[in-house]
Amino acid sequence: MKNPAIVSPEKWLAARREFLQEEKEFSKLRDRLAAHRRELPWVKVEPSYVFATPQGAASLAELFEGRSQLMVYHFMLAPGWEEGCRGCSYVSDHFDGAIPHLNARDVSFTAVSSAPLAEIERFKARMGWRFNWVSSHGTSFNRDFRVSFTPEEVEAGRADYNFGLNYVGQEEMPGLSAFARGADGAVYRTYSTYARGLDLLIGAYNLLDLAPKGRDEDTEAPMKWVRLHDRYDHAAVAR
Repeated sequence: MKNPAIVSPEKWLAARREFLQEEKEFSKLRDRLAAHRRELPWVKVEPSYVFATPQGAASLAELFEGRSQLMVYHFMLAPGWEEGCRGCSYVSDHFDGAIPHLNARDVSFTAVSSAPLAEIERFKARMGWRFNWVSSHGTSFNRDFRVSFTPEEVEAGRADYNFGLNYVGQEEMPGLSAFARGADGAVYRTYSTYARGLDLLIGAYNLLDLAPKGRDEDTEAPMKWVRLHDRYDHAAVAR
């Protein structure tokens, strides 16, 4: 970290006021981007996906739980994995507190993984999470939403991910998809985001961005420091 300038209170206040103008410009740009996102076209979801849930089989429409909007987090947990992805777990640590507020705004939430339900439930219990998490095992859901990849695609190192031919390093990759129930009762995909588009979900990153050192990450492997939250005591290193 580069040593910052040490200045008088008057100069600090002047610099902070100048930077506030940049922050305001960014906020206005973000508002315009969000408005544009809401204006994007929808596409009807044609396949009849059926997921395994703790309550039994459920269709995509049933995951709405009577609400008009649904958010799906594509969690990286493939069949046979001993535990979920560290990065997805970092993201998922933020969900439980947000869900009552989402529900109050007519939005339901679930995570979806390709692992069998028993493997999902085991890891979910270990992490202490309460959010809905269902299995797409045996369906084409993950492939259709470009978050699961064949051994050949992984071997090639590049596949159709994040709306283009991009790097994939393993059989699962993360994402988030939004859906709406139309007046006709059909389910429509309204939005999906992947890779750095998921940064917005990570409240801890937003706090770190305000800290003196920022994220303080390795630029080549930015999430290398992240651990499952039950492993930080074993991985802590004095810095």
